[in-house]
Amino acid sequence: MRFNHMELTFPRGTLTDELKADVDAFYGDVFGWRFLDTPVVGQLGHLCQMGDQGDFILLLESDTPMSSPGYDHLGFLHDTAAEVDVLLANCKAWQAKDDRVQIKEYEDLVTPNLTVHAFYVKYLLPIWFDVQSQERHLA
Repeated sequence: MRFNHMELTFPRGTLTDELKADVDAFYGDVFGWRFLDTPVVGQLGHLCQMGDQGDFILLLESDTPMSSPGYDHLGFLHDTAAEVDVLLANCKAWQAKDDRVQIKEYEDLVTPNLTVHAFYVKYLLPIWFDVQSQERHLA
């Protein structure tokens, strides 16, 4: 099994061209996502393509939009802590010019068998993204 997609819903009238352009600029630059508008269930959705395997996040409007006031998140696993650090630096550069970028940094979680190096980022979408690497240690 692998991840295929996630749908994120917004209040009606939220997915303006301006909002979509801001989402595209940030997530395209930071994570390399690609975007397109596509008709879905009687409306024009915004498709955020995450990789080459067909994985995507679909943005739609709804009368009952998603609410995620806590730290609900979707995790992105990277191969190395250095990759995570590059992404964090890029998010911080974005935050310096756009205060809507939210970042939550974490100390490494170190156990005898595993070190998790991570941060959370949230920008315009109603969910956090947990960007992390997991370094396994031989017992």
